[in-house]
Formats: sequence, C-alpha cells, structure tokens
Amino acid sequence: MAFEYRDNDSPADVVWNTGSVTPEMRGRLKPHAGRCIWFTGLSGSGKSTLANVLEAELNRRGCHTMLLDGDNIRHGLCRDLGMSRADRSENIRRIGEVAHLFVESGLIVLTAFISPFARDRQQARSLFRPGEFQEVFVDTPLGLCEQRDPKGLYRRARAGEIHDFTGIDSPYEPPMQPELSLHATDSPQRHIEQLLALCLSGASDSAGSVG
Repeated sequence: MAFEYRDNDSPADVVWNTGSVTPEMRGRLKPHAGRCIWFTGLSGSGKSTLANVLEAELNRRGCHTMLLDGDNIRHGLCRDLGMSRADRSENIRRIGEVAHLFVESGLIVLTAFISPFARDRQQARSLFRPGEFQEVFVDTPLGLCEQRDPKGLYRRARAGEIHDFTGIDSPYEPPMQPELSLHATDSPQRHIEQLLALCLSGASDSAGSVG
C-alpha cells in the first residue's frame, strides 16, 4: 500500500480538541525543555549509536527522554510499510507526528532514521514550534558506511539483492542547514559534547540535576 502526504487531508468533521493542560504547563514539571533531536544520515553512519549514547548520558543527568529508532519502529507502528519512496515518506510522516506528541509532553525525543528526502524532513520540522526541532546530520562518507556495513545491506544492494537502497540506487538529500553536523573525523567524545549542548540549551536554571 502506497501513501502520499497531502496538506489538509483530515476529514471536515474532525476538529482539534484543545486540552486544559498546555505544553508549557507540562514543561514546568521537567528540568529541561521538550525538543526533538532528529538524527539523519546514511545507513551505517552512526545515527543509532550516537542516539543511544546520548540518551544514556541525558538519563544520567536526570532528563526525561524517548528514543525512536528506525528498525524498532518498523516492528510496530510502521510494520505495514515497505521501502518504496512513498512508504519511506509515510514512515517519516508518522515518526514526525509521534515525536511531536512526545515533545508536547515535555520529553527530549531522539529519532534515528535515514530520512533521506529533504521534503519529508521539512514536513516533520513544520510540526514543531521554533527551536523544538533540532536536525543533526551525521555526515559520514558513503565509503566509510560501506566499510562498516553492520547489517550487510550495502553488500546486498551492490549485489542487486536489495533495490532502492539509499546511497546506492536511491538518493540521499543531505541537509543544507542542519542545526548540527557531526563529521567522522571528530572524536565520539566531541560528538557527545556537541549533542549535549544542543539538547540542554535553554534548560531550566532551577534544575540542579541537569548539567
């Protein structure tokens, strides 16, 4: 089944219900601001590894987090989707909506998805208020990703066993102005320092557990 995002495609009789508790009220119960850290990059670039390490460090500092990983999501929420361009766009649309709900609850949400298409990432960004969506480009060269190839996917794609594979026979559109670019030449420690600064900017001054 193919999906295509359309603006204003909600039925006319579906009306947004505004609750009594606002995101600001929820945020006051947290030691930090709710936000989405959106990791994007090629398969094997290190997105999931960085997201996992970052979440562990944020948890150690008393932050409330939720990690959305590409493979995990396809076991449940998006298990009905394939790997066509339309299905991958629908996958990212759903993730954006889920991430938005978590941010509304005051959590720091980390998403680790290839999300190869700029239009899909922009659509996700449009769900959030200014400053809530932080795009992190894990800028690892294709050659290095292929050397790592932790799942053997590049090898299978080169052999013609997998089609429409990002970086081989399907494009990856790198972010033009991400909030943060992480390069393979920098140390993992440097990456985490930069990510923590991004996550905790604007954290509550009264939160002794953060920092």
